[in-house]
Amino acid sequence: MAKKSSVGKTAMWILMGLLFLGLGGFGAVNLSGNIRTIGSVGDKPIAVDTYARQIQQELRAISQQSGSPMNFQQAQNLGLDRAVLQRITRERALDHEATQMGLSIGDEMLRDRILEISAFQGVDGQFDREGYAQSLRSAGLNENDFEVSLREETARQLLQGAILSGVEMPAAYSETLVAYVSEERDFTWVLFNDADSDPVSATEEELRAYFDANADSFVLPATKKITYAWLNPTDILDQVDIPEEELRAEYEARADQYNQPERRLVERLAFADQAAADQAAAALEVNGTTFEALVQDRGLQLSDVDLGDVSLESLGAAGAAVFKAEVGTVVGPAPSTLGPALFRINAVLPEQIVTFEQAEPELRDTLATDRAIRTVEGQAEDFDNRLAGGNTIEQLAEQTDMVLGQIDWTVDSSDGIAAYEAFREAAATTTADDFPKIEQLDDGGVFAMRIDEALPERPAAYEDVVDEVTTRWTSEQTVARLTVEAEAAKAALEAGTSLEEQGLTARVETAQTRNAFLVNTPRGFTAEVFEMELGDVRVLEGADTVVMVRLDAINAAGDSPEATALVAQLREQQNQALARGLFDIFADDTLLRAGQNIDPRAVNAVNVNFQ
Repeated sequence: MAKKSSVGKTAMWILMGLLFLGLGGFGAVNLSGNIRTIGSVGDKPIAVDTYARQIQQELRAISQQSGSPMNFQQAQNLGLDRAVLQRITRERALDHEATQMGLSIGDEMLRDRILEISAFQGVDGQFDREGYAQSLRSAGLNENDFEVSLREETARQLLQGAILSGVEMPAAYSETLVAYVSEERDFTWVLFNDADSDPVSATEEELRAYFDANADSFVLPATKKITYAWLNPTDILDQVDIPEEELRAEYEARADQYNQPERRLVERLAFADQAAADQAAAALEVNGTTFEALVQDRGLQLSDVDLGDVSLESLGAAGAAVFKAEVGTVVGPAPSTLGPALFRINAVLPEQIVTFEQAEPELRDTLATDRAIRTVEGQAEDFDNRLAGGNTIEQLAEQTDMVLGQIDWTVDSSDGIAAYEAFREAAATTTADDFPKIEQLDDGGVFAMRIDEALPERPAAYEDVVDEVTTRWTSEQTVARLTVEAEAAKAALEAGTSLEEQGLTARVETAQTRNAFLVNTPRGFTAEVFEMELGDVRVLEGADTVVMVRLDAINAAGDSPEATALVAQLREQQNQALARGLFDIFADDTLLRAGQNIDPRAVNAVNVNFQ
């Protein structure tokens, strides 16, 4: 325990040293004026500079983490100022408590602590008196203030350590959790479905009767009837003419894509010097070793030496030898950028030559689409002006290349233009009172919409949901029939007739845990199995299937290395959680007993300096 405490204290001083360096580089806060404190906790004042410095540190830390500067107004919106003040008042309450208890450190120990802080050491590693004073000045502190804060910090650490040390949850807690999680079940189950029987069918009268009996459960979602005009770049491709010279210029620009030289799939094992490379090559030829063994002997994997597909030129001086070799052979040693190397050839990729005539259709589509997108972008302003001038959606479609359409949109719509996120967002936020305007789509298209009618969620008519009625009726009838079959099989099994004797297909599962998932089982199946007693048989209904399951064995958690490690991990986590909880309770009680007196005007005066 003493060793652990020593390590923790050393880490604390190192962090404190880094803190002073950070403050020196960032700029210290030293507020002028008559206000020296923002309040007190017990007999411990809270200095203005202490509050200001901690606010500044938090702003810097958040800015570094997010990669962008955060201003004080943003920090206030997040409650950062209140969190800092709460932390300081709790710390000062602990300082007050430590003073009341007489906890402190002597001058000699204080001196040792100061000498340990690297920020106060010179280039020779010895204490630098001038560097000590300069670091404190950069942090906005004087020596007396710092040494008092160091004494209080140490006493606070001693008090906190006394509370946190030795806190342990009962071992039975973690062991019970692991035993629960690690338990296993063996069971046998049978799936009943309608695969081997004629599907059920309903008459019109049965469906209508089912609808009438369950009318409250058939509801149409909130719907917006939308009229829209839509122009997709593909709609005007036939209007785009690409001259042959532009196509040939694009072909030349993509020469590397259409004309690729012969390549090889190669692995390269490099060595520190020529002697090591020669020794490895000799081992391949004389000792019968393999390229894989050479790679493993170097502590590497094949993925570490894989070059992928390479050209003759990219291999430099080794290129000729590699490209002359057969697939599967190893050549070298040969020069490489990493030193002498052995090269293994895994495959030959022949050269690929795509002529202009072969590439022309693809080039024409690509260039035409790009030009069509630019054409649509150029027309969008004209479309918007027409709408602003009073044209309706219908008139816009008549006068331009835009296509008129209509959709009954719901939040579940995803077909046609509703497949675009921009359209769905506009449909969700636009109201019947909004004037149509041109909106952009992510593929370069544009659209404008008008809400003709907004219908709330409402009861459905039979004709609107006849397909859903048929599906639900069929599912319920199927499950009801299968349940009768499963219950009969269950009764027979409990009476002594085996599953095989009943002609049923038994599925045997062993060592299944609580998070097991089995295909074709109903929701909650595994949880149901773990609630069963040994030998129990249950019938469970799914959406359109039924399962019968028998529990064959309950396997308690074993003493596997995994279970032992999990117990240790849980105990550590719970011990830490308990210690934190106890310390929070103590700190809150300490603050309550010490009493706090915070001056809101002083706090606001400090905050103003950050705005």
